[in-house]
This record gives sequence, structure tokens and C-alpha cells, in this order.
Amino acid sequence: MKSRETLIRLKKFQVDEKRRRVAQIEGMIAEFDRIAGDLEREIKTEQDRAGIHDPAHFAYPTYAKAAMQRRENLRRSVSELRTQLDEAQAALGEAFEELKKVELLDERDQMRERVAENVRDQAEMDRIGAMRGAARI
Repeated sequence: MKSRETLIRLKKFQVDEKRRRVAQIEGMIAEFDRIAGDLEREIKTEQDRAGIHDPAHFAYPTYAKAAMQRRENLRRSVSELRTQLDEAQAALGEAFEELKKVELLDERDQMRERVAENVRDQAEMDRIGAMRGAARI
């Protein structure tokens, strides 16, 4: 029984770790999206300040070009993180299923033990009753 409890604790720990990983990736995606949005506003501001909106123009602001590149890098990173998020969510689902299986096995074993204990208790009560009945005769 002790090993089953240890296994349940291990499975719970694994589920918690996978939840943390999912939350971490979601946080990174949100942060990268926020930064990309900030860069988008900065690019727009820089273009408006310079009066040039065509990145191919020879006088296009250097800062706007660099910000565009950084924004695109962030978007690529978000795309890669979404793939990782899908994988992490799948792993979380699998870990959760494994935990539930172990918990159900433990619950079933505990139920069997309770039934066996009830049968033993009833047999003892029957024995005591039979002895009392025999003593009256």
C-alpha cells in the first residue's frame, strides 16, 4: 500500500510540473505578444515622425527597421512556443490520465479491503452469536 501512495504522490508531482510548464509557456506567449504590440506602436510612431512608411525607401528610419526585425523574431518565437504549448498540454493530459488510473486502482483496492474487513467482522459477529446461542441451549 505504501508503494501505491508513493506512486500517487509521484504522479501528482508530475501533473503539477506539467501544469507549471504549460503556465510558463502561456506566460511567455503573452509577454512576447505584449512586446510585439509595443514594438508595433513604436514602429508606427517612428514612421509617423519620419513621414516615411515604406521600408524600402532609402531614408526609412533605422530604428523602425530594427524594431520590425525584432517584432518578426518575436512572432516566430510565439509560433514556436505555440507548438511547444500544444505538446506540453498533450503531456499534461497524459500525466493527468495516468494519475487518474493510479487513483482509481487505489480506490478499488481500498474498497476491496473494506469489503474483506466487513466480511471478517460479520464472520466474527456470527461466531459470537453462535457461541451465545449454543450457551443458551
